Amino acid sequence: MTEREQAPAGGPARTPRRWPIRLLQVVVAIGLLIAVWRGANGGDAVRLLQEAELVWLLVAVVLLSGQIFVSALRWRLTGERLGMAIPWSQAWREYYLSQVVNQSIPGGVIGDATRAMRSKDTAGLVPAAQSVILERLAGQLALLVLLAGGLLVNALDPTGPAWPDWLVTLLAVAGAACAGSVVAGALLARKVRSRAGRVIRDFATAARKSLLSREIRWQQLALSLATALLNIGGFWACAMAVGVRLPFAQALAVIPLILLMMVIPVSVSGWGLREGAAALLFPLVGFSSAEGFASSVAFGLVLIVIALPGLFFLRPRHKRPSR
Repeated sequence: MTEREQAPAGGPARTPRRWPIRLLQVVVAIGLLIAVWRGANGGDAVRLLQEAELVWLLVAVVLLSGQIFVSALRWRLTGERLGMAIPWSQAWREYYLSQVVNQSIPGGVIGDATRAMRSKDTAGLVPAAQSVILERLAGQLALLVLLAGGLLVNALDPTGPAWPDWLVTLLAVAGAACAGSVVAGALLARKVRSRAGRVIRDFATAARKSLLSREIRWQQLALSLATALLNIGGFWACAMAVGVRLPFAQALAVIPLILLMMVIPVSVSGWGLREGAAALLFPLVGFSSAEGFASSVAFGLVLIVIALPGLFFLRPRHKRPSR
């Protein structure tokens, strides 16, 4: 058997079953949540959630809904630089659809892949895929920039938290790994003449055109920082809702680390990984693991709520019959 299973004569080819991987991701999410529940006093977290302030949860809904709109604008801008004509209504609809899929299907990237597939008619599959990848990459880089700024501000504050050596070492290793990956990719793009080298070169060219060119770089920076700040603000509002009065300067140092855990595609929409990171990091800034756990669960529930409008776009769109 090759990548695609042999199809019956006259029938379509069938793709390999992926349900074991999806099931494993669900099991990982549940297992991590159980582990965090036991280690972070889940009973206290439930109590905090039951007493959550509705006003702050509504603030989180507004901020995270705004993040979807700004992200859709960023994707539209990125796609236009790659030759894609994406109307605002389509960008908004497709982004909502990708959010609801990402929230419901293990892996956390299926919705983005679907967004690329559904928009390929505008310029082809390769530009569509590049636009989605680059748009998401810009958001993660902005999150890293804010993380670096937050850590610097807290390091300069004599009353700020004392970061443990293991966290400093981890961040240093991660930063070196990211820089090394960029350098290795640039070297491969220049020296490797294989198909992989061409793919890397094409991606680098797309990045220069859609993110780094003089005409677009400041718009992309503003949009990416806005999406990152809205995400951080949404988590911060959820923390405030459960009674965690986290100073925003410290939030800039802690929350990006928690949100970056959601990028690892081993669970369902980051569940379990995000809660574990929050339970681990919140004590570093003077709060309990239960408060971190409750804040992260509230954030995850708000993400589900704001993605619900995407259910409307799951309905198949019927084309009008030609006359």
